Amino acid sequence: METSRRGALALGLGGIAVAAPAVARAKPAARALFVSTWDFGAAANDAAYARWKARGTLIDALEVGAQVPESDPTNHSVGYGGYPDRDGHVTLDAIIMDDAGNVGAVGALEDILHPISVARRVMEKTPHTLLVGEGARQFALSQGFQRVKLLTPEAEAAWREWLKTAKYQPIANSENQRGSALDHDTIGMLACGPDGRLAGACTTSGMAFKLRGRIGDSPQAGSGLFVEKGVGGATATGVGEEVTRIAGTARVVASMRAGMTPFAACREAVLHIARLRGDAIKDVQVGFLAINTRGEVGAYALQPGFTFAVTDLQGRTEVRAAESLKGPRRTK
Repeated sequence: METSRRGALALGLGGIAVAAPAVARAKPAARALFVSTWDFGAAANDAAYARWKARGTLIDALEVGAQVPESDPTNHSVGYGGYPDRDGHVTLDAIIMDDAGNVGAVGALEDILHPISVARRVMEKTPHTLLVGEGARQFALSQGFQRVKLLTPEAEAAWREWLKTAKYQPIANSENQRGSALDHDTIGMLACGPDGRLAGACTTSGMAFKLRGRIGDSPQAGSGLFVEKGVGGATATGVGEEVTRIAGTARVVASMRAGMTPFAACREAVLHIARLRGDAIKDVQVGFLAINTRGEVGAYALQPGFTFAVTDLQGRTEVRAAESLKGPRRTK
């Protein structure tokens, strides 16, 4: 499913260089253990690796890793300190999944610090896969989670400033513009053990100043996250509505099942969005990140600037810049 250079230009998506990653560490070996979206994924990977080395399962490790940005008040795209919806409520979405078909998720969850942990309880303690809103909060409280005020003074000040114009416009790659009043998005994490087993997690506070009740792709299996035994896993980032339109991560995994590399599968999904949406996504960022059972990693985005963190079996982490439709391209 190739697109020509002329076709890309017709969409307003001509070539410019991919931005260099903001962080670099020791180069990982060929086989990855953990991968995650954005620069701040490096700290999450490090926490996940430490838990895995302490004989934790992949799910244990991903839960601990996802809790890092969830607890960070300076990260306005995930958890505590996340920017609220347009009515001033911080609402959180999360999902966790393994390759045996076990999955749990929460959407529009309020007043709970670690939605990733609530999602795990949904997976392990209920017959359901997704709880939302007040029901999700009541379930969390019944499981011993404590109420926490998630709206920080900084986030509230940004919201009140936004109210002066009440204009929402997504900004590409705002996840790496820490402190921007329009930070919005997610951390998606994937794990592939030495035995080829897979798991994934995703957590977010969603779009800043979104309509109350809005849930994006992140907690939806097959959109924000998907893993499949014997094939691979994928996660998505950027404007969730565009990912949801094509069941993006399920599409990426299906492409890997058909024989594509993680890179090619991510690229195919991005090209499909570009063809489908045309000028409607000319200023929008969407990125996909994938790993297969051999620990091979690939990523691709609509716009330059999407970064991701890769940690190998020795615990070495590197933040890389994804290739994009606007940047230099390859085909494998």
